[in-house]
Amino acid sequence: MSEPLSFQVMPANWHDLNSLRQIEKACFPQDAWPLWDLMAVLTLPGVVRLKAVMGGEMVGFVAGDIRSSERVGWITTLGTLPNFRRHGIATALLHACESEMDQPCVKLSVRRSNQDAIDLYTREGYKQTSIWPGYYPGKEDGLILEKCW
Repeated sequence: MSEPLSFQVMPANWHDLNSLRQIEKACFPQDAWPLWDLMAVLTLPGVVRLKAVMGGEMVGFVAGDIRSSERVGWITTLGTLPNFRRHGIATALLHACESEMDQPCVKLSVRRSNQDAIDLYTREGYKQTSIWPGYYPGKEDGLILEKCW
């Protein structure tokens, strides 16, 4: 990891829609969320939504779905603009989202080919628990990772 950058993690809201669209396109070119899903993640209740901001620009985003009845939180998306990677932003967003969801277990899915993300999650204590065959566009498997306290 490179030298940490000076950034802030703060709540995101519907005013961040255009910035979130840019992050989704840059981070997930094969399967960026459609506009309606982005609007939903920025407005629906029960969703943790946090952004990393540097110099007034949104450079990262994370969302978490709290499922209290299951005692689990799901990281639904986590992305950092390519020019801002390897500076601790994704790790800070992940930690903040885990903390805000406040559940005994956190789960997420990741493309089998996304080794950088898998490495991040493994470093942060996540372990693979299952596979969703053909989950992502292009029929790529999704690896399900979990971290419990």
